[in-house]
Amino acid sequence: MQGTKRRVLVVDDEEVIANALAMILNQAGFETQAVYNGDSALEIVPGFKPDFLISDVIMPGISGIETAIWVRTMLPPCRVILFSGQEYTSNLLKMARSRGYEFEILNKPVHAADLIARMQAVPDNGKVQS
Repeated sequence: MQGTKRRVLVVDDEEVIANALAMILNQAGFETQAVYNGDSALEIVPGFKPDFLISDVIMPGISGIETAIWVRTMLPPCRVILFSGQEYTSNLLKMARSRGYEFEILNKPVHAADLIARMQAVPDNGKVQS
């Protein structure tokens, strides 16, 4: 990857998962930040300007889908990848679609190599501008 590192915001209420995923992505050449809830994600986005948002769907407070909608509103080029181990996320995805948002969702557990391959497949012109 040429140029500056692409920034990734990882959001999961399970701190171990968020930290591990951020560490793996950091080692793969991304600049990462891990936060543990949607509120923290909303606070960090304006300054961090992530190129990717990777978020759990089901979290206390603001869901990953609501977080993703907010991030897309503020940073339309930000790529969103959601993951969940919950069956009832389909209703939340339908709600997002009804509001005009389409998000990619992966089932937990997320295999890091698959996630990195998806992210590296996004051309650098998909980078969020500072």
